[in-house]
Amino acid sequence: MKPPSPDWRPLASRATLEHRAALLAAAREFLASRGVLEVDTPQVVNCTVTDPQLHAAEVRWPAADTRARFLHTSPEYAMKRLLAAGSGDIYQLCHVFRGCEQGALHSAEFMLLEWYRLGWSSAALMDEVDGLLRALLGVAALGATRVVSYEQAFLEALALNPLTDPDGAIADCACAQGLDERLVRRCSRDELLDLLMGTQIGPRLGNEGPVFVHRYPASQAALARLDPADARVALRFELYLRGIELANGFEELTDASEQRARFMEDQRSRAARGLAVPAIDEALLAALSAGLPACAGVALGMDRLVMLARGARRIEEVLAFSSERA
Repeated sequence: MKPPSPDWRPLASRATLEHRAALLAAAREFLASRGVLEVDTPQVVNCTVTDPQLHAAEVRWPAADTRARFLHTSPEYAMKRLLAAGSGDIYQLCHVFRGCEQGALHSAEFMLLEWYRLGWSSAALMDEVDGLLRALLGVAALGATRVVSYEQAFLEALALNPLTDPDGAIADCACAQGLDERLVRRCSRDELLDLLMGTQIGPRLGNEGPVFVHRYPASQAALARLDPADARVALRFELYLRGIELANGFEELTDASEQRARFMEDQRSRAARGLAVPAIDEALLAALSAGLPACAGVALGMDRLVMLARGARRIEEVLAFSSERA
């Protein structure tokens, strides 16, 4: 008889699973008490994201229907279709799937809490995210919240201006921080800024309390609208606590033509990198054309939040089973 696999047990303890369940229940209660409706959208979708930084898993059913489908990387597209159809404020707790992401903070399958507020600014949504964080982790466990611009974060940490300094200066800074020069010289400007944020700036943020970094470069807008007062930056923010990126939020882009242009640029970028080029999600663009109401939305990584609550060092410590043991 074949011996049992040594990897059948979860790494998460019973106490951790209980704490996780309590945090999920508290998050639902927080949003429900504020009139936000819980929704549930499909995890297998007909179209996936074009973002060159995201890698979706393909699904094929064993039947006559041979069309490729995908495990969603986020419920964003489906939730925006609901918003355009008149759902009002909504949230969703769901598992999402992303490949090519490894490390102590990453799992191919993880849980997001994503929600949208009609008529809200990104500043108002940051306040609510901060309120949720304090409700779940406890005010006593957190220091004062700080809000800094992306430009300010780079200037403070690296004396580098990500909006105005030339590409060469950014590459030189990356090399000076010890990043591999061969890698640096192959990267685009935004790839270098992402590397610097991920390795040099983000891990230092939030040790004294939550830090919101906002006003990202327009080239990193994704599905956020640009600042009407300064087209160099997007109305996008990220939340950091104890060196961990917890959330990513937007004042949402509602212009279908501009969103199509961004998707097409994504496709060109993916083709240039030799990556698969997904079709554009026409259902999302149709929803934008029909009228996505002005809104702000945010996605928060619940597994990472549980890590912070439990003092865990690796994400698999707070999962019933990691992807490797699934």
